Order: sequence, then C-alpha cells, then structure tokens
Amino acid sequence: MKDSQPGSHREIKKTQMMVYEMKVQDVMTREVITVRPDQPMSSLREVLRHNRISGLPVVLENRLVGLISLDDFIGWLAEQQKDCLVTERMSQKLEIMYDDDPLVVAIGKLDRTGMGRLPVVDRQSKALVGILTKGDVIRGLLRKLEIDYEEERLRHHYAGQILKEIQADQTALFFQYNVPGQDFKRAGTGSSRLKRTLKSLGVRPDIVRRIAIASYEAEMNLVVFTPGGKISARVQPDRIVLEVKDGGPGIENVDEAMQPGYSTAPEWVRELGFGAGMGLPNIKKSSDGFEISSQPGKGTRLKASFLLREQRDEAE
Repeated sequence: MKDSQPGSHREIKKTQMMVYEMKVQDVMTREVITVRPDQPMSSLREVLRHNRISGLPVVLENRLVGLISLDDFIGWLAEQQKDCLVTERMSQKLEIMYDDDPLVVAIGKLDRTGMGRLPVVDRQSKALVGILTKGDVIRGLLRKLEIDYEEERLRHHYAGQILKEIQADQTALFFQYNVPGQDFKRAGTGSSRLKRTLKSLGVRPDIVRRIAIASYEAEMNLVVFTPGGKISARVQPDRIVLEVKDGGPGIENVDEAMQPGYSTAPEWVRELGFGAGMGLPNIKKSSDGFEISSQPGKGTRLKASFLLREQRDEAE
C-alpha cells in the first residue's frame, strides 16, 4: 500500500508531541495524602476539607488497596449510618498507572474512564509512588514548554544548519534504533533519541514533531505486536525518510489495520493501556508520503517520508 499526499496532514502542535515523549512520572504529584483501610470514616471529614481534595488512595503497608472518594463519604453521611471503617466503603475496583507509562496512555485512560485521579504505582514493587490528575498533566506540559523554549533558544544560538552547510553532490545521514518487543519500560526510547538527534541537526521544529509522533506510534507497534524490530531514519537535504522493519507476525489485512481503532492486541496488553489501535492512521497523517507492506508470518515494512522546508512549500 502506498500513499503520497504532501501537505495533507494536519499540523502537529508541540503539546501533542510532548504527551508522546513524556512519562507519567514527569508530571505526577509525588507527595500523596493517603488513608489506611482501618481508619474510621468520620476521620475523613477533616482530611478532605483541610486539603481540598475529592478523593484519597487507601494504602496498607505502602500498597494500594482501594480508593475512597468524596462521593463515598457524602453517601455514608446521607445514609446516617454508624461510624465504620474506610475498608467497608472504599472502592476496590482500581484503575492505576505505572510511573514509567507514557503520558499519552494516561491521558487516554483519564478520558476513557472519566476519573478525576489515577493512582501511580512502581512497576516492580507495586508500591504507591504518586497520583495523577488532569491538573498535573496541564502543569507538567506547561513546565516542559518552558524548558523546551529555553533549550531551543540556546540551540538556535549555537547550532548551525548542518545539512545546508555540507557541500557534496549527494549526501545523507543514517540513524538506526533497535526496539525490543514486549519491553514496555523502554517503549518510546528510540523515538526520543531520534527526536533529540534531529533537533541537534537544526531540523525545523514542526517537522521534528511530526517525525517524533510517527516514530513513537511505529515503536509502540513493534513493542506490542512483534518480537522486536528496527527503526531507521535517513536524513537527506530535501527530506527525511523513516523506515520501520520487523520479522513478524505480519498483518493479515493492511486495509483493515489502517482503520482508526483497529487492534489485535491481547487483553493483557489492553489492560496496561496499550494496544487500543495500531497507530497507522496517525503515522499516515503525520507524514508527506506513506508506504506499508506486510506478509503474514514474515513481517511488516513501513516507510514514511517528511519533506523539508523548500520541498514542502513547493508541494503545497
């Protein structure tokens, strides 16, 4: 399947790119107010009022065992029941995030569940390490915008336009990143490294953002669906070509896989927050040219091209 529509993608905002790159631990609140399951419900009145919060994680020996919300407390008051323990009223149906999860996954879960807060636990120890709210996400993005603005200002001051200064009849820079399958802790590492490399070369920021999103979506496919693969980027004076290869299992129906939301991810992957879709439509939207071919049992090859300034202006 091949598609080439220069300039057909929608513009990628900087904040859209950042939520792919950042982790939950970059924005979460680390100082978490908690309660024990053996505390009386009456003790929550002052905790909720004094801290102006609408819910609390219930923790036993640093392990998350439930959540108690303001609605739970109000419901207990309305029923005019005798004082009881928090464990009798708390919710044990938990939606959690791991601290090393990509921020984009957490945003999707906040939106999908409608929850105001998500407890964050350490992937190895399962200990509670933070809490994540929509406010945390917004504040974290604003902080990152400030940091990135200063870094870009310094980069433009010191870095030259390397590709423009190279004098040759033909030239290209080649970068390759190995992506192991099923390694969710390192998911997104290759894309982040590629983004930093392109920025150091002086590639235009909006183009870097589009490539970062496309490479992240491709990298997640390698992690979720395959034993692993390679992502490469060939930087030429007129364009950057992103290529992704894996050794299996391949895609049965490529046209179906190009539909938004299509996924063959197993249930355990979905429970981690990954695998809601294969991300191929996002890659196509981000790029100026898109090709994909796949053979069931053998593997998939994807190529996305991104025109640099002069070529995109001419194409549009």
